[in-house]
Amino acid sequence: MLKLKYLFNNEELAEMMLRNWAYDQESLHLFQYYRISSNAIYPFENGGKNQLLRFAPQTEKLKSNLLAELEFLSYLRERGYGVLEAVPSRKGSELVEAQTPWGTYYATVFKRVPGVRMDDATLDDQTVFRYGQALGELHRLSSDYSPVQSKRWTHSEVLEWIRRILEPFPEQMAARAETELLADYFAGVSATSGNYGLIHYDFELDNIFYDQTQDTVNVIDFDDAMYHWYAVDIEQALDSLLEAVATEEQAHKKGCFLKGYASRYDLPEDGPSLAACRRFADLYRYARILRSTAEQWEHEPEWLTTLRSRLDSSLKVGGSRFGEKL
Repeated sequence: MLKLKYLFNNEELAEMMLRNWAYDQESLHLFQYYRISSNAIYPFENGGKNQLLRFAPQTEKLKSNLLAELEFLSYLRERGYGVLEAVPSRKGSELVEAQTPWGTYYATVFKRVPGVRMDDATLDDQTVFRYGQALGELHRLSSDYSPVQSKRWTHSEVLEWIRRILEPFPEQMAARAETELLADYFAGVSATSGNYGLIHYDFELDNIFYDQTQDTVNVIDFDDAMYHWYAVDIEQALDSLLEAVATEEQAHKKGCFLKGYASRYDLPEDGPSLAACRRFADLYRYARILRSTAEQWEHEPEWLTTLRSRLDSSLKVGGSRFGEKL
C-alpha cells in the first residue's frame, strides 16, 4: 500500500505519465474510474481498446522488482499462461522512469485482460476448479523459471524490510517479536525446487479473471510477487475463496480448488504450515499499513479519515495473534 499522501487523485500527473505512450485523447474521461492502493491505476483507450496506466512514486517501489515483474510476465505469456501484457512506450520501454513536479515516478501500461473478476463470477465447481488449476499451473511454470536480468526479492528480504519499517516505532515490540519468530520458523523449513519459488503472493479472487465463454483464466497484479513457499499462495487463495462462499459449502469448494491445483502441480507435502503462511501475510500487511499511515495532517478529507479509521482497525486485528506459538 502506498503512503496515504499518494492516494489523492491527480489526473494532471496521470496525463503526464500517459504521454509516454500512444493513447486516444478523447478517452481521458475514463480517468474518473481510477483507483489507488499499491499503485495508481488509470484506465484509457488506445485505438479504441481499453488499457491501464499504472504508476507509483520511485520512493515506493524497487526498480529491480518492477523489472523482474515484467520479465516474469513475459516468460508466462510466452508459455501460454494468461497474464497482463505490457505495452511498450513511444520509446520502446515497458517501464518508464519519469521526472515530474511531484517527484520521480515509475509507470507501465498494460492491456486489459478478458473475462470478469472471479469475485463477481458465480463460484460453481468448474470455476473454482479452474481457479485452483490456474494457481497450480503458475507454480509449475515458476518451478522451471530462472530470471535472466532482474530477480524479485525473497521472503527473507521482506522480513528484513519489515525490520527496517519497525525501527522508528519503539512501541511496536510485539510486531518486532513476531518478525523474529517468523524468521526463526522459516529458517527451519526446507526450501526445495518443488515447494519454493517465485509466487504471485496476492492470488485472490479480485486478481483472477475468468472468461466462461472461452473457459480461460487470466491473472493480474503481480506487483507483490516474491520468492516464497508455494504454500503461501495456496493459503491466501483459499482464504479468499472461503470468505466468498457459504459456510456449508466451504469444505466442498476447498476440495474443488485443490483438485484443480493438483491437476497441474503436485500439492506440496512439506514446507511451512498454512498458519505460518497466514501469520507472514498478516505481519507484512501490518508493516505496510503502519508505514502508510505514519504521517497525519490537520483537516484531512472525510474519505481519508474514514480510510485511516478502517486501517487502524485492521492493525488491531492483524496484530492480535502476534507472539502465538506456531
